[in-house]
Amino acid sequence: MFDTLAYYSSVLYRHFTHYTGEKLQALGLNYGSLFFLIYVGKHPGCTPSELTKALRVDWGHSQRSVARLVEDGFMTKERAGRTHRLNLTAKGEQAFELSHQVFFDWDAQRLSVLTQAERDELSALLRKVAAQRTDDWDGGKGCEAR
Repeated sequence: MFDTLAYYSSVLYRHFTHYTGEKLQALGLNYGSLFFLIYVGKHPGCTPSELTKALRVDWGHSQRSVARLVEDGFMTKERAGRTHRLNLTAKGEQAFELSHQVFFDWDAQRLSVLTQAERDELSALLRKVAAQRTDDWDGGKGCEAR
């Protein structure tokens, strides 16, 4: 059990959520809001439906998360015809930059024990594992379809 991908994935996930929680707490954000901010930051003007589908989250959870980000001044939700469009506010843009940077900072910290060749090999191997068909999760599209 302890020498499995599942175990190491769980350990790294816990470390990453703790790290991001510490970094985002100063802005009044949590780990859960991280991906919503990043998606809207990379896809300005997206619809709530597009966001929910892309993040593969429950509609209710998505709507509560968006409502909180709007209420806290990180995001706008403006009517556009029969739908709504999501955009980041200036405060949201600052949070987006920090949220985006957290990934790179955490990687640099965690991967510092590896040589560049080892980092490249690890990335290539993880990409290969992630691209594997996962019929039970994404309809057999594999990671590349995202």
